[in-house]
Amino acid sequence: MEKIGVIGGSGLYKLDGIKTIKEVAVKTPYGDPSDKFIIAELNGREIVFLPRHGRNHSINPSLVNYRANIYAMKKLGVGQIFSISACGSLQAKMKPLDFVVADQFIDRTNSGRANTFFDCGVVAHVALAEPVCPCMAKTLVNAAKKSKVKVHDGGTYINMEGPQFSTKAESNLYRQWGADIIGMTNFSEARLAREAEICYATMAAITDYDCWHPEHDSVTIEMIIGNLHKNVDNAKRVLREALLSAPKERTCSCKDALKFAIVTQPQFIPAETKKKLAPITGKYFK
Repeated sequence: MEKIGVIGGSGLYKLDGIKTIKEVAVKTPYGDPSDKFIIAELNGREIVFLPRHGRNHSINPSLVNYRANIYAMKKLGVGQIFSISACGSLQAKMKPLDFVVADQFIDRTNSGRANTFFDCGVVAHVALAEPVCPCMAKTLVNAAKKSKVKVHDGGTYINMEGPQFSTKAESNLYRQWGADIIGMTNFSEARLAREAEICYATMAAITDYDCWHPEHDSVTIEMIIGNLHKNVDNAKRVLREALLSAPKERTCSCKDALKFAIVTQPQFIPAETKKKLAPITGKYFK
């Protein structure tokens, strides 16, 4: 049975109430992941937890080594990932302290984040029209409802660069586009998880109204941290329920995302590249 990965965002740096087995450091061809991985066990299933920004929150969103994090998850045998993160709301109906299980993304990063594993002698074009695993998303939504937490089923996530917050002009532009929430991290994870054939879904905890709302104070770090702490307990309850109810066998298309995506013929792919990508593409290049 494949393991379940959890990527914890701001405020979620450890798993409470779940038996920890060990901590492991994982080396990758892309450098070091954000921190050591915590291997835990819940109801007979192994959980692999990683704090996205490090357990001391010392890595800003633009500098998170997303490739190393997802590669290491794959190397550790993870087949499904639940991602937890903080976000701002761009819509009045999505209020601070609500949760959103995003189903679409718009990329507004500009720092040249490394968002693919296929940059070294092999080309692959994975389908990303539906960037979130529907099975994992449904699991999160049901878990939130069972936990009596206000959750929005679906929403478009603007992935801004950061670490600064938005200007009012940007915030209002994104609202005109129809975006629902804004954050700094999740789309890189979703892209890389799809390339690694890992099911991925994210649950975003709303901390503020970004800076567009005329009747609410502009976003401040104090506001975010205050609402973040209020959301952490709810997030942990939902996460535990989701981990207990996650599908044991994958039936979605995520598990075969690379089946028709690799366009470089095997004989032209450098041996070193095949070795580097073995945890991800090994089943296609035996």
